[in-house]
Amino acid sequence: MDNENLIELKVLGITRSEVQPGAYALLLENADSTPDVARRIPIVVGAAEAQSIAVFLEQVTPSRPLTHDLFVSLFHIYGIELRKVVIYNFKDGVFAAMLYASNGTTNVEIDSRTSDAIAIALRTGAPIFTTPEVMEHTSYEWRRDGNYKPHRPVRLEDLPLDKLERRLQHYVDKEEYERAAKIQKIIAQRTNGGQSGE
Repeated sequence: MDNENLIELKVLGITRSEVQPGAYALLLENADSTPDVARRIPIVVGAAEAQSIAVFLEQVTPSRPLTHDLFVSLFHIYGIELRKVVIYNFKDGVFAAMLYASNGTTNVEIDSRTSDAIAIALRTGAPIFTTPEVMEHTSYEWRRDGNYKPHRPVRLEDLPLDKLERRLQHYVDKEEYERAAKIQKIIAQRTNGGQSGE
């Protein structure tokens, strides 16, 4: 997956989930945020995953290696580099992530729970990305002045032509042809109608 069409994220921290008792919320933010405005994505994670992420963020050294530490140790032993993590999907309230790794000769993609992928990415220093679609449907605008604004998805019909074309290519690449056909129809109507899309 090309980094050019992805949005880089940074991990802000872990808080208790207000939605699910006994669970925690992992808070992510666009890497190019400013001190006053950002787009944030909250992800509900279990207690074990929250602990693993918090241990790293708080620079605590556990008495014995945690599961994610073992993964990173294996990566080092076998010369595997985690190049990036991509949160590529959000469906039925669940995020999905992909690990992109390489041993120098072979590149592999490993499907993963998002919490596990982030815990490993933090330990290896690998960048974390998401797609514009996931950002669009799951993030909210945070403002220092407290003026929070939930993100309202933009209608496909209102997007500029260049963004529609990028989405079309994205869905074709993922073989999601029904979505691609819908966008292709909008592009055709826009083009035939002589609209610039600006």
